[in-house]
Amino acid sequence: MTGQAPGALDLDKLFAARLHAARARPYLATALFALHTVESRRVPTMAVDRHWRCYVSPAFVDRTPVEELAGVWVHEVSHLLRDHHGRGDRVARERGLQGPGERLRMNIAADCEINDDVFGDGLVRPQDVVDPVSLGLSEGQLMEDYLRQFTLGPRTQHMAWLDCGSGVDGVEREWDLGEDGAHGLSEQERDAVRFRVAQGIRGRPGNASKGWKRWAEEAFHPPQPWRELLGAAVRSAVSGSGAGEDYSYGRPSRRSAALPGAVLPSLRRRPPRVCVVIDTSASVSDAELGGALLEVAAITRAVGGRRDLVTVVACDAAARIVHPLCRGEGIALVGGGGTDLRTGFAKALRAGARPDVIVVLTDGQTPWPSTRPPCRTVVGLFPRQRSWDEDDPDYVPDSPPAWARVVAVG
Repeated sequence: MTGQAPGALDLDKLFAARLHAARARPYLATALFALHTVESRRVPTMAVDRHWRCYVSPAFVDRTPVEELAGVWVHEVSHLLRDHHGRGDRVARERGLQGPGERLRMNIAADCEINDDVFGDGLVRPQDVVDPVSLGLSEGQLMEDYLRQFTLGPRTQHMAWLDCGSGVDGVEREWDLGEDGAHGLSEQERDAVRFRVAQGIRGRPGNASKGWKRWAEEAFHPPQPWRELLGAAVRSAVSGSGAGEDYSYGRPSRRSAALPGAVLPSLRRRPPRVCVVIDTSASVSDAELGGALLEVAAITRAVGGRRDLVTVVACDAAARIVHPLCRGEGIALVGGGGTDLRTGFAKALRAGARPDVIVVLTDGQTPWPSTRPPCRTVVGLFPRQRSWDEDDPDYVPDSPPAWARVVAVG
């Protein structure tokens, strides 16, 4: 390069590689050009921070062909688009992962998530690339999944040099400019970049890999924390007016003082009764039925751990026996036919003391009661790509009624 000082970063070569990357992955162009380049001799190759700065080693650029550098550009920006730093922070807190060894494992796991669909189709695959196959793992999984499946050992010895920066695990490096440093993107700007990239992938999905299509869907429709939502919906339902209320003379009403000689009862909130109706029809998988029992346990915690106040009805086209909740694993979820949860509602309302709340766990392929039950209703919907009926290819199930609180489960 004419006029370039010895040892200086070859920006012409670096930016030629970025242009090559944008041409090979046009849906990532917005993100690639949003990265701000920072020359650094302390990074082994290239690394990113959470503020969308890309730290680049001049020596690495000098020795790496443009075609390979293009793949590294895509690799680094993929860490940021997929929020590996935020996810790394969370998984480190949840699993107690600390120290340089765990930081390296997290970097390897994040690389496994993105490298199985970075290279090819115009991007050269380096010889020392980290991917799931090199660890004997299957492709198409997430960083959090890979972290559970390998430890540092003989297969990872050659990866000890790996460091893609704080943009992978959220731990600041010595070369980071920090939150107050120049040329960082604000949180709103980072979100705008992700949205534009997701918009491009969804607009021309044929150009993107399965991993990027999945990411784009979640960028538009982020997954809900469904267990927390379900618990909140149950707590909201049982705390509403008329739920779990009764009168007691154990603590006289304060209004008694206004009526000498009369003792008035006070209104006491008793623990609510909850009936869980579980869809056991053929369209609900065994895994979903197992998940339903986990939800029963979560619902029990939401009402204060009173198992004696939680009952379960297994229902396909007909409602089965009402199970008092002693132990979740002892509940027989029998079924397998068609679905008509109207019978489950009827069974729940006729069984002993009327529940204050009915919780329904279903895939939604059912008729619903035509009238609102005399208690609050929460519907947990198992996810479905599409609905089906072997006798009617145009079948579209009714949506849950407006009087039910609906939460996506799973």
